[in-house]
Amino acid sequence: MSEGHIPGLEVDGPVATIRLRRPAQRNSLRDEDLRALLTMFGQLDADPAVRVVVLTGETTAQKRPVFCAGYHVAGFDDATHDPQLFERVPDALERLRPITVCALNGSVYGGATDLVLACDLRLALAGCEWRMPAAALGLHYYPSGLRRYVSRLGLAGAKRAFLTAQALPVEALAASGLFESVVPAEAFDGALASLVGTVAALAPLAAQATKQSLNEIAAGRADEAAWRAREQLTQRSADFAEGRAAFAERRPPRFTGR
Repeated sequence: MSEGHIPGLEVDGPVATIRLRRPAQRNSLRDEDLRALLTMFGQLDADPAVRVVVLTGETTAQKRPVFCAGYHVAGFDDATHDPQLFERVPDALERLRPITVCALNGSVYGGATDLVLACDLRLALAGCEWRMPAAALGLHYYPSGLRRYVSRLGLAGAKRAFLTAQALPVEALAASGLFESVVPAEAFDGALASLVGTVAALAPLAAQATKQSLNEIAAGRADEAAWRAREQLTQRSADFAEGRAAFAERRPPRFTGR
């Protein structure tokens, strides 16, 4: 086992939190971490009670907070290195059934930027930076990661990140709409709790189906029949009936995901 600990998973009612836990190594990711993340994703997908997944990093012992420094570079020289292992993680994260929130509580580098992009919603800590150094290291990035960059940041933003390989302040990226908000440290936990609470209160069947359809549209996979089927499923659902009743009675809805 490498120094530090593999990612930790905590589940509190409808909210699961995955925390990267190698703060002394700036939460850089080893192969065992990537495999652990894939296992956690499978567990969370299989648990219908989980509605929201938060991805964050352990930064309390760091002088300057780093959410994740990306893939541990020495891993590229390992004889058993699987060059496609890393990309399977953001791909699986993007496909997760629950709504995903990245609590970007520090700077982010390299492949870890794609983990941020793979989440549905993002909250950033003010004063942090974002850097994609692939071209500076001599690497052409993998296809799904390039797609996410262009989808989330636009072509100009993706080119700026990849073709300068310079550190960008999260405040500059916020102009693209990447983050729900960029907040100072003293307000970060409160803003995260508010965002997660808002998402967890949605009708899970409708929210999760809508997420799936939006991701398909963004990826250019047109399937109107599937979108209509999801629309009809929610129209017939108990959650839609509950939502209408709660609106009429001026009370919070009690959704069950059915």
